Amino acid sequence: MKFTEEHEWLLEEGDLIVVGITEYAAEQLGDIVFVELPEEGTQVSKDDEIVVIESVKAASDILAPLDGEIVEVNSALVDNPAKVNEDPMGDGWFFKIKPADLSPMKDYMDDAAYKDFIGE
Repeated sequence: MKFTEEHEWLLEEGDLIVVGITEYAAEQLGDIVFVELPEEGTQVSKDDEIVVIESVKAASDILAPLDGEIVEVNSALVDNPAKVNEDPMGDGWFFKIKPADLSPMKDYMDDAAYKDFIGE
């Protein structure tokens, strides 16, 4: 698993990357009340804003970690956005992307580096 400075986690699953937010990010946001997901089949570029999250505290965007195609979204979050708070590193994932190139993954933090980043 890799982590971004925007508090996203990235998990390689075959030729796909599963993307969600970390427990730290979910705690900072508070209770999530709305999630807007991208359309499956959408082509994205790294750093495109592709998911909108609204919580009781704030609204924020999830950025595409890589260039590629959104091949699956977690549509369960539309009806139950609280899943992100309940299990941010599991059932609360947002989307799966088929990356055009996996090499940028090496630039993201591993677990130890992310813990240092958030001060744990």
